[in-house]
Amino acid sequence: MSVIDARLKTLGISLSAPPKPVASYVPYTMTGNLVFISGQVPIADGALKYVGKLGADFSIEMGQAAAQLCAINVLSVLRLACDGDLDRVVRCLKVTVFVNATPDYDKHPEVANGASDLFAAVFGDTGKHARAAVGMGSLPRGVAVEVDAIFEIK
Repeated sequence: MSVIDARLKTLGISLSAPPKPVASYVPYTMTGNLVFISGQVPIADGALKYVGKLGADFSIEMGQAAAQLCAINVLSVLRLACDGDLDRVVRCLKVTVFVNATPDYDKHPEVANGASDLFAAVFGDTGKHARAAVGMGSLPRGVAVEVDAIFEIK
C-alpha cells in the first residue's frame, strides 16, 4: 500500500471512480509535470449533494463539508492522472474554491478551508497551496461549492 493510500485509509477517505464530466470538458489536462484538475462539484454515490447557497441554505460547517467532498473528487481525478499512484504527487500548487453564496455572504475563505485542510491532511506540507476563494451568484446544477486544483507530479 502506498504512503498516500495508507493516509487516506487512516483518514477514513475512500476514493471512488471520478465523477463523469457533465459537459464538454475533460477531467484533467497535463503539461510537463503539471496536472490541471477541472472543477469538481459535491457528488457522492452518483448524486449531487449540497445544492443551495451559503448564507441562505447552509452553515459554514456544511459549506466546509461540501468543499471537502469536492476535494475528495479532485483526488479521485488526480489518482486517475497519476495512473493510480498518488505517491507521485510532488506538490499541490493552487486551489480555487468557488462558493455559491448570497450577495452579502463574506465567509468564503472559511468555507474553502474544507478543501484546503483535506489536501494538507492527505499530503502533509506538500498539500499546502496557494488559493483563491471566490463568491459566485450560481454554480453548475445549483451546488454550493466547486473546487479545481493544480498539482505537480513526478
